[in-house]
Amino acid sequence: MGFVVPDVEPTHPEFGRAVICSCRAEEEEIRRASRLLKMSQLGALQDCTFDNFFPEGIGLTPSKQRNLKMAYDRAFAYAGSPNGWLVFKGGYGCGKTHLAAAIANHCINEGDPVVFVSTPDLLDHLRAAYSPTSTVGYDERFEQVRNAPILVLDDLGSQANTDWAQEKLYQIFNFRYNARLPTVITTNEELETIEIRIRSRMVDPSLVQIITILAPDFRRAGVDQDQSDLSTLNLHSDKTFTTFSFRERELPAKQSDNLRRAADTAKKFAEHPANWLVFNSVAYANGKTHLAAAIANHVADQSEPVLFVVVPDLLDHLRASFSPSSNIRYDKRFDEIRTASLLVLDDLGTESATAWAQEKLYQLFNYRYNARLPTVITSAKPIDEIDPRLASRMLDGSRCTFFVLEAPSYRGGVVSKRPYRQRT
Repeated sequence: MGFVVPDVEPTHPEFGRAVICSCRAEEEEIRRASRLLKMSQLGALQDCTFDNFFPEGIGLTPSKQRNLKMAYDRAFAYAGSPNGWLVFKGGYGCGKTHLAAAIANHCINEGDPVVFVSTPDLLDHLRAAYSPTSTVGYDERFEQVRNAPILVLDDLGSQANTDWAQEKLYQIFNFRYNARLPTVITTNEELETIEIRIRSRMVDPSLVQIITILAPDFRRAGVDQDQSDLSTLNLHSDKTFTTFSFRERELPAKQSDNLRRAADTAKKFAEHPANWLVFNSVAYANGKTHLAAAIANHVADQSEPVLFVVVPDLLDHLRASFSPSSNIRYDKRFDEIRTASLLVLDDLGTESATAWAQEKLYQLFNYRYNARLPTVITSAKPIDEIDPRLASRMLDGSRCTFFVLEAPSYRGGVVSKRPYRQRT
């Protein structure tokens, strides 16, 4: 029969009560786990656990290792005591879904019912519930999600944002927010792009922990993935501080000293990238791009991400993302640029000054200025001819070092008869 009455004293709490015998306990546990897994829709993610997650990642820089370990620790702590909301934010393949699934699997193993579902699938399930052939009514399906003791909502932002979808998601978020129900959310989106009613609930610090994972796609381990496909730094691999010439045999001492000071300024920035650095000169080919590339190469040699891009090329990449054949959306491409850990913008002022281009550059400059993100800019255009909205930020001495190179264009050869003097 599977049930026994324990032989205990009359005062014992289980006296006279039938309990499942040990021979059926394991079988019952298997059935219970099966029901929870079916409800959770984890599918192939049943194998995602804390034990097979790599907290230090693979081939990450020390700062990214610390960041990923922090995310792991927060997820592990949450799984042990699911309270409030936990939001994992980051790029594709950074580990968000694995950590979210590990939380769900841990809770299920502890006997806690969990609903794990990707956002597009959730909306598909709700739509399917309207069908006359559906075995589960819409109200039942909706309540199952809305009232889930623990809800893990994966890939928020990947759904088609119809008015109906936005309304359903808002109802779920609002109910769970008011009820303070444990909820885990993963998203590739910047919070600013998420519907405002939902976002306002996701950023409440009294309920929500937001964790941004900086690790790149683990599926591309071993690839130089921290360097964006937009970057043309590979074309400037020869431009380092060692190969930079002060042109002492060619230039007057004042101009050569100016180049030396420019290089010293660039080296200091490369060692500790912070705020902005602008190299400006009306002359072309006098060292601006070389120093900017030397900074980028130095940072890249430390295995840190850097985006080096010529401004006209940057705008072309943004325009190309509007094409139906583009494999990356415009908002993703723009966000990649504006949030780059270190951005080097070469040849500002050579772009076509259309209203659209000016607006995109202003949005880019304004975001990085307010966020104080390290940025290097080169330009051969006089500062008073640059869009005043950009110039005002480039001339802010509290956040930007504006260095004017005085040397003329490099032509090669020795044009000065001054004897060469080695300087130390």
